[in-house]
Amino acid sequence: MATDLAKVAKDKKIKYFLISFVDLFGVLRAKLVPARAIKEMQKDGAGFAGFAAWLDMSPADSDMFGVPDPDSLIQLPWKPEVGWLAADLWMDGKEVEASPRVALKRQIAKAAKKGMRMKTGVECEYFLINADGSAISDERDTQSKPCYDQSALMRRYDVISEICDAMIKLGWGPYQNDHEDANGQFEMNWDYDDCLKTADKHTFFKFMVKTIAEQHDLRATFMPKPFSNLTGNGCHAHVSVWDKTGKKNLFHDAKDKEGMGLSKTAYHFLGGVMHSTEALCSIFNPTVNSYKRINAPRTTSGATWSPNTITYGGNNRTHMVRIPDEGRFELRLMDGAANPYLLQAGVLAAGLDGVANKRDPGKRLDINMYTEGHKAKNVKKLPLNLLDAVRLTDKNKVLRKELGDDLIDAYVKLKMQDWEDYCASISQWERDRTLDV
Repeated sequence: MATDLAKVAKDKKIKYFLISFVDLFGVLRAKLVPARAIKEMQKDGAGFAGFAAWLDMSPADSDMFGVPDPDSLIQLPWKPEVGWLAADLWMDGKEVEASPRVALKRQIAKAAKKGMRMKTGVECEYFLINADGSAISDERDTQSKPCYDQSALMRRYDVISEICDAMIKLGWGPYQNDHEDANGQFEMNWDYDDCLKTADKHTFFKFMVKTIAEQHDLRATFMPKPFSNLTGNGCHAHVSVWDKTGKKNLFHDAKDKEGMGLSKTAYHFLGGVMHSTEALCSIFNPTVNSYKRINAPRTTSGATWSPNTITYGGNNRTHMVRIPDEGRFELRLMDGAANPYLLQAGVLAAGLDGVANKRDPGKRLDINMYTEGHKAKNVKKLPLNLLDAVRLTDKNKVLRKELGDDLIDAYVKLKMQDWEDYCASISQWERDRTLDV
């Protein structure tokens, strides 16, 4: 029997619900609904005009309804009288195919038919900056190698501990918090879970971090490359696939001849991801700014920690895919702007294609890609900009088959508009170099 949100509201003293969805650009949208109306909203959904969000709709389209998933309920730790709910989008009695959470649920259903469940964890990096976004918030955070800097971490103890306390309260199982490789940058890790739950938590985490930072008169940003001289914000995903019970890891094989503890299923899944990486790049790295992270020159710390080539290796952070332990792999391509639901949907869609077609990821490379990348033969480079990436998405047959034409067409159309808006703007860089030509 489905959870009765009206009863939950009464039992947990919830006064309002945020019924929310994430659009194709990763923007979190919501309506604030009083508890007295949640019974009706649980049945029929909260109404939205789709054109008002980044979805491929027009003002002439019918009302769109966000039907809340009661299993996604999170009480705001800093305001427990408010409950947050992830919603699935419906229009004219049908789910909206070109919507991120629905797209992920479609892939989960496909995997289930094959007896598989994908479990994932994400590593969300972010900067704490000043209110106008011009600089990091801690003027004393100046080391050239600031990663794990205890003093800089503890100067932001109030913010970090409040976020971590909230995750503990929510039962997410947070287990470490650190100052990352860039000045002003932090990362917080929590336990992996089924991929839909991870996507919901990822969505809420970004909202929570930004909100708590604001309460401390700071600003948090997940922008891929907010400062040209510093390491960018990645959003690495750790991936494994389990049987339908969720108890047997189908990626694990202790007898793996390569010595990495991966099964044939894992290698085929990885092969699928690598086969479609170029096309997935616009989804995993969805902004103009994204390509200043994955194609960046050396930073002040000495390394970008970002890939620019489609390769995999063992416990080696210079590759796009790292295999740090048996039974899983870490995909290091995604950045902080990635849509939490499309991130998971893209990985699962490409991975299922790899399993179905027994795609071979090739041999692992045991070299430092930052210093010896020229030695890697017959490897593909990542796109250099958003335009190239979107064009690759548009013409990719695997993604069109797995994610559907509705989603791909809508995503490509909106991203091309985004690129055209960028091209229409005049930057200070252009003015500095062209005014006197």
